[in-house]
Amino acid sequence: MLRALLLVAPVLALSLAVPQAARAEEPDGTACAASAAGYVPVYALDLPERANWRNQAPPYSFDRTAEVAAGFDRVGYCLELTGPTGTQWVWTSMLPFTTDAKRLGLPTTDGQIVRQRVGGLEVASNVEGVSTGEGLTGYLEMWPGSYTAAVSAQVPGASPTLYDTDDTPSSTGGYGSFQVHQVSATRPSAEPTRTVLAVNTFTRPNEPLALGIGSAPSGHPDWTFAANAAAYTQRRLTAYARPSLLTLTEQPQDRRLYPRDASNGANVPVSGEVTGSGVRAVQLRVTSGDHERVYTEPVTRRRTFAFAPRIEAGLREYRFELSTLGAGPPRLAAAWDGLVSGDVYVIQGQSNAVSGNFSGSAAGEASPWVRSYGSPNADPVLSGTARGWNYGISEATGQPGSIGQWGARMARRIVDTHGVPVAILNGAHSGRPIDFFQRDEADPGNLLTNYGRLRQRLEAAGVAAAVRGVFWYQGESDFDNVPVHVGGFTALLEDWRADLPGAEYLVFQVRTSPCAITTNTALRDAQRLMGDTLGVTVSTTGLNGHDGCHYAWEQGYREMGDHAFAVASRDFYDGPAEGVAPPNPDTAAFSGPERTELTVRLRTGDPLTVEPGAHADFLVTGAAVTVTGVEYRDGSLVLTLSGPAEGATGLSYLSHLGAGPRILNATGAGLLAFHQVPIAP
Repeated sequence: MLRALLLVAPVLALSLAVPQAARAEEPDGTACAASAAGYVPVYALDLPERANWRNQAPPYSFDRTAEVAAGFDRVGYCLELTGPTGTQWVWTSMLPFTTDAKRLGLPTTDGQIVRQRVGGLEVASNVEGVSTGEGLTGYLEMWPGSYTAAVSAQVPGASPTLYDTDDTPSSTGGYGSFQVHQVSATRPSAEPTRTVLAVNTFTRPNEPLALGIGSAPSGHPDWTFAANAAAYTQRRLTAYARPSLLTLTEQPQDRRLYPRDASNGANVPVSGEVTGSGVRAVQLRVTSGDHERVYTEPVTRRRTFAFAPRIEAGLREYRFELSTLGAGPPRLAAAWDGLVSGDVYVIQGQSNAVSGNFSGSAAGEASPWVRSYGSPNADPVLSGTARGWNYGISEATGQPGSIGQWGARMARRIVDTHGVPVAILNGAHSGRPIDFFQRDEADPGNLLTNYGRLRQRLEAAGVAAAVRGVFWYQGESDFDNVPVHVGGFTALLEDWRADLPGAEYLVFQVRTSPCAITTNTALRDAQRLMGDTLGVTVSTTGLNGHDGCHYAWEQGYREMGDHAFAVASRDFYDGPAEGVAPPNPDTAAFSGPERTELTVRLRTGDPLTVEPGAHADFLVTGAAVTVTGVEYRDGSLVLTLSGPAEGATGLSYLSHLGAGPRILNATGAGLLAFHQVPIAP
C-alpha cells in the first residue's frame, strides 16, 4: 500500500481544486504586463505573511489553467513586493519545465519536486542589481519540503554551506522552496550564480514567509530563513503560460545521451501535432558547432509532423530548435541543448561501488562528455521524481548525476581515449548484503527496492536495451558466506540478463569480506571463479590506498577506475589485452620431490612484479610450513617453503589490509586472492 501511495501522490496533488468562485475572478494588471504580452496568466496568489499550505492548494485568486491545457511553450512568473519605497517587481520566463499547467503554481503537495536547468531564461526587473537579459540559463528549485545546503554539483559556483542555487530537497518535512536562479550555461564556469526570485516557507506553520527579488544582500543568497514577509504590505505572485501552436509526442531532453548504433550514431525522433491556426510549416534546426541542418515539413490536413535527424557519436554536442512558420517570423516552440550519442554503463553494489570521497577529490576527472540520468538516492520519492539527464559527478553521493570516483575516472578515460561520450547510471547503496539488490518479481519497477529504482531510471532514460557493461562491486556485507553470495548474484544476473539483454558483467573481487578481515578467502575465491562462468573478474589487491574497507582517491579509486577502463577498452573498444586480466592461478604443484618449493602456474603469461615481502600473504594448508619467499619465473610464481610440506593440500593467497607488498602485472592489476587451490603431488 505504501508503494501505491508514493507513486500516485504527485498525481493526486494535481487534482486539488480551487473553489469555483475563485476561478470566476479575472486577473488584475501587474507590473509585468508588458513583458507578459502573449501569455495567459494562469494563477495569481496574494501571499500572506504566514502560510501552512502543505498538502493543500493555495487560495489562488483565479485558475485559468484550462485555457492552456492543450499545451504551452513558455512559462513566466511575476513577483511584486510593495514596501515603504514602492513596488519592486521581477519578470522571468523560460522554456517549460512541465507539460501540466496545474504544476505551474506553488509546489505544496509531497512529491512535487522540480530541480533542473531550464533554457531560454528571460529576466526583467526594476530592482537594482538584478541581472536582466534574454537567452539565459536558469535553474529551478521548487518543492514543498525542507532542504539542506548540500550541493548536487550540477551548478558551477554553488555553495555547499549557504542556501543558494543548488540545494538538496527532502521528501519530508515542511518549509517550501519556489526559486528561480540564473546560472552559467557551461561547466566549469567562474560566472557567479544569481537568484532571480524566491518564495519560501509556504508549508511551515507559524513562520513568516521568506521572499526576495535577486540575491539576498546578506545571509543566504536565496532568502532562506529571511522571514521578511512583514516588511511588505503587498506580496503577489502571478504564474503565466504562453499557449503553444503544437503539441509533442516524442522529444529529446537537454543533455540526453542516445546510445550509438552499429553505424556509430543515433536517430533522434521529434514528432507531434500542430494545434494552432495560421501555422504553415514546422521546422527543425539542428546545429553542432559550425554545422547546421534544417528540416521543414508543411502542415497537411493531418496536421502531424515527424522528424528523425541523425546525430553522430563523438565529442560533439547538438542543439535542436523546433519552430512554427506562419504569416509572421518563426516562433520557437521548443529547444534542447547538449544532445550526444555514445555508450552506456551501469555501476552497482555497495559502498565501494558508490565510491564517494573517503580521502581525496576526483573533481579533476569531470568531463562534459560524461552523463548520467536520474538519481541514485534511496528515497523512493526523490528517486522517482528525478527524471532528467545530468552531468556525471564524482564527489557528491545520492545526488542527480552521482557516478562515484572510479566511475568518473573510467568514463573520463573512455572519453579521452576512444572519443565517445559515456553515460553511467550508478545504483549502488552502501553497507548492504546481496539480498538488498534483488528484484521484486511481483513488481520489478518497485521504487521501494534498489533494483526497481535503477530499473525505472534505465527505462525512463531509454537505455536499458543498450547497456554495454555492468560493473558489480559487492560482498563485504555478505561476511564470507559463499552460498548466499553466489546464489544471490546468480539470481540477480538472471534478472539483469532479462532487463539488460546486451550487457557484459564485470565483477570486482572485494578486498575483504567482511571489512578489515583478510583471513577469509572463500567468498573472494568464489568471485574469482565467477570470471569463468558469469562474467569478468577485476582485481583490487594491487591498490595501496586502502583503509581496511574503502579506498582513497590516489592509489585507490583512481587506479580502480584505470583497471575498469582497461577491461572496458579491451572488451568494447578493441583495446589492448596484454596486462588487462589480473594474475590468476591455474594450478599449484610441488617443484620437486623435496616438497620445499611450490610452482603456481598462472592463466596468463604476462610478466609480473613481485614486491619484497609479498610472500607473507600466502598460506599453505595441511602442513606446518610457511612461505618464506616468492618470485616470478616464466608464467609462474615459485614459492619457497620453510621446510618439507608433507601432507599439504591447498594454497591460499590472502592479500592484506592497506598498503604493502604486492604482486602486480604491468597495468598494476594485483594477483587475485584465492582459497585453497589444490596442490598436486
